[in-house]
Amino acid sequence: MDYRLKRYQKEFPYSYAEGVYTCIELLNTHPEQVVRLLLSSSGTRNGGIGRIVEMCSRQGIPFETNDRLIQRICCNGKHLAVGVFNKYPSAIEPDKNHLVLVNPSDMGNTGTIARTMAGFGVFNLALIRPAPDHFDPRVIRSSMGSIFRLNIGCFETLQDYHGSFANNNLYLFRSKKGRSIKKTGFVRPFSLVFGNESSGLPDNIDISGTIVSIPQKSNIDSLNLSVAAGIALYEGCR
Repeated sequence: MDYRLKRYQKEFPYSYAEGVYTCIELLNTHPEQVVRLLLSSSGTRNGGIGRIVEMCSRQGIPFETNDRLIQRICCNGKHLAVGVFNKYPSAIEPDKNHLVLVNPSDMGNTGTIARTMAGFGVFNLALIRPAPDHFDPRVIRSSMGSIFRLNIGCFETLQDYHGSFANNNLYLFRSKKGRSIKKTGFVRPFSLVFGNESSGLPDNIDISGTIVSIPQKSNIDSLNLSVAAGIALYEGCR
């Protein structure tokens, strides 16, 4: 499909993968969704660009050098490669380990968590609305393209999510008043549940699960969401 490309908006049926490595991840995971690759004239000596050209040529994906278009559609016009791709449906898998983000607000955190999930082999991410658009180029870029490896499901409430995956054991992470993560045995399939960056999980969540806390010094109020999620993933996957 030949789109008239503009700066990304959520309602578009397509999105962008910005950056060389991000484009390589897109080509490795969803080549059938790639519309075309835009390359910068500044990237002729970049080894990753050569790899992109080889992958596109092998799979019959159009590519072109177009500095002006890259500058027009990207907030940062200095990217050496931009992949244009069709949005695609995704659903999380039952009886697998999940990570659940309840009302996350920061796109960078969401992308960083997606990258960490892929690193620990947890490939199912549940987003409880409101939540960032996981097809937003800023989320994709902060994940370094790892988000293309995940199955993602969006739900209106945590209860809706749990109703669909009641077989998963819930571990609700709070900064205080929970069982120490050091003393928690994670039973699979598990769901690691985190709240909003500023407010955490609501106190009135009407759902049963194990409350877990990550011990920390009193010098700070709480850990960054992506840091806490990384610690939880490490402990849960050991």
